[in-house]
Amino acid sequence: MAADWLKKFVKDGLISMDQLNEAHDVARSAGITVEEALVRLGYLTAEEVGQAQAAQYGFEFVNLTEAEIPSSIIELVPESVARENIVIPLAMKDEALTVAISDPMAYDVLDKLRFILNREINVAVAPKEAIQNAINRHYGQSETESVDSMLSEFTETAIDFTETEQSMVEGLAQDDSAPVVKLVNLIISEAVNMRASDIHIEPFEDRVRIRYRIDGVLVERDSPPRRLLGPLVSRVKIMGNMDIAEKRRPQDGRIKTVVGGNDYDLRVSVLPTNHGQAIVLRILDRENIKIGIRNLGFSEENYRTFQNIIRRPNGIFLVTGPTGSGKTTTLYSALGELNRPDRKIITAEDPVEYYLPGINQVEVRHNIGLDFSRIIRAMLRQAPNVILVGEIRDAETADMAIQASLTGHLVFSTLHTNDAPGSITRLIDMGVQPFLVASSVMAVMAQRLVRVICSKCSESYEPSESELGQFTFTPEQLERAKFRRGKGCNHCQHTGYRGRKGVYELMTMNSTIREMTFRSEPTQNIRRQARLFGMKTLVEDALDKALEGVTTLAEAFSLQKSID
Repeated sequence: MAADWLKKFVKDGLISMDQLNEAHDVARSAGITVEEALVRLGYLTAEEVGQAQAAQYGFEFVNLTEAEIPSSIIELVPESVARENIVIPLAMKDEALTVAISDPMAYDVLDKLRFILNREINVAVAPKEAIQNAINRHYGQSETESVDSMLSEFTETAIDFTETEQSMVEGLAQDDSAPVVKLVNLIISEAVNMRASDIHIEPFEDRVRIRYRIDGVLVERDSPPRRLLGPLVSRVKIMGNMDIAEKRRPQDGRIKTVVGGNDYDLRVSVLPTNHGQAIVLRILDRENIKIGIRNLGFSEENYRTFQNIIRRPNGIFLVTGPTGSGKTTTLYSALGELNRPDRKIITAEDPVEYYLPGINQVEVRHNIGLDFSRIIRAMLRQAPNVILVGEIRDAETADMAIQASLTGHLVFSTLHTNDAPGSITRLIDMGVQPFLVASSVMAVMAQRLVRVICSKCSESYEPSESELGQFTFTPEQLERAKFRRGKGCNHCQHTGYRGRKGVYELMTMNSTIREMTFRSEPTQNIRRQARLFGMKTLVEDALDKALEGVTTLAEAFSLQKSID
């Protein structure tokens, strides 16, 4: 196989054979290379893979982070060619151009470059992300600077948007070069490149505020002039196939777009406010659900338990947590693991967020009476093995899900509770009979997301007494602790964090907890019993990650406050 050279990492002790096999599985399901899968799973860095790849094939590895390439060299490759093929020119020698590329075996790309540039091409190896950053640095303006310059252009010039609604709509629908069309496209591109999960466009009396939610935190961008609100809203509505003329009612839509060669789905919500229509675009990256269960952030113990749970033939597995805590990603990762030709999987969702090949997905449509309970009743006649119910909201949906689990189906669903033991009480409070809850629920998992320390600017440090005093540590824990924090750099937008991982509280049902459920005992009693059987709380799991240097004590403290 082409990636057999990666076994050198196993031989050198950097990864295990199991981790390499897991990367092969992730690469197959996500349609990426094994090298990319190893980096995505966090087992190797892009630099380690690049250096080994360069050494294996006899090429030079280059560090592009601080490299300054002369403009005379940059001009030899058009920006469109560099961006499309993710390559950057480095040097000219004897009429041969040396370019940095992430995969030296991409012969089709190299042949294309030889044809387009009409010159001999020599190869150097660099990580893909480093090449993209270098392209943004050297080819004039980056995507971020383009948005800034376009906003300043609108601010400094009185571009007239007072034309009639109809002519403006026709122009926005047909002209891809219109300034507002370009601006919306740039905003979406910038948000994707900054790893934002949402774009918020909010109208106020004298301005329009644009914010991105990055790693769970809202970051404000420069504000466009107020006169741009109408064209911005109209353009987004056209892209989402919504009613342009309706300005009094909330609307929902969906946009499919391509950024950097990758497909993205954007879920659009338009809400009328007293200053105009506010828009939120939720960015749904299909790659997010292909990261594999191993990379979600489970401890070894929770990982083994989770794998055992999702492979049971029947029963209900509940995932709980507030909106935006990663419940959908966790359940989709589980479905991806179970998605085999010998299993039939059906989901009922409101709405369908990600489209999964090989899985039957049904969207709730309240306007025609197609709610969760009706979908579950119908899907049982489709003879599925696994059922995903987007959310248990009422007693009828809960009863249907329980009946499905008792008749030999594996049921996944979500609830909104603060912790895992609280889900048992919530189901009983909904009106589900305690004996049904006790006999059908096999496990409940609460989850949250904590920010991960940036790998580029991570440094070890000694926490102060006040920081340590917020938690109770044993001497053994402090002895093995590897406390770290991020200094802040361009890689993480100077926040010290880049990306997020899940923290989990996994409660498996046993005979004692089932008996307590049957007697409808209060949540605190069930929690106490679960702790006796070894359940780690959300805060304890976050503290373990802080002790390992994955996240910070500040993130664990924020989590503790949000739960208390």
